[in-house]
Amino acid sequence: MSRIGRKPLEIPKGVTVSITKDSVSTKGPKGTLSMKRHRDIEIKQAKDDEGKDVVVFERRGEQGPQRAAHGLMRALVGNMLTGVTKGFERQLEINGVGYKAELKGPKIVLSLGYSHPIEYPLPEGIAAKVDKNMLILSGIDRQALGAAASKIRSFRPPEPYKGKGIKYIEETIVRKAGKTAGK
Repeated sequence: MSRIGRKPLEIPKGVTVSITKDSVSTKGPKGTLSMKRHRDIEIKQAKDDEGKDVVVFERRGEQGPQRAAHGLMRALVGNMLTGVTKGFERQLEINGVGYKAELKGPKIVLSLGYSHPIEYPLPEGIAAKVDKNMLILSGIDRQALGAAASKIRSFRPPEPYKGKGIKYIEETIVRKAGKTAGK
């Protein structure tokens, strides 16, 4: 049995979870999220031993795809609960001479050493903030936030010689030595 899948998820105060035949949706102080439900995973709302509201996940079979979906559904619903209560944040660091980012309405304008600035429209539900060479993205949907951060990073990934480019704040760039002068 999946170790993650069998752990019940505690529903925080101020959050409502509605489970239908096809989907699961959560509503909290930061907004509403919903997602399609896997057909082989049974999702129920219950009370635990201490009387707290929890969401319980059970699978209908023991085949590989069902076992894989068990922990996945629990993790996705857990991300939804965290998103509607606390939200998520992703920080990108911009390194390089002349490299910068600025906000113009719902777009991020990136100057990354190309012949033209790159305009990236922010997806719905994602907010951005620029602080010197840091780009801070925040939102309630973890998947959309990760996709937006990945797309922005792909415009100029960090290079291994000088470390120029856009990188995640927790990412470490393995540096290479470059050419050495002749003897």
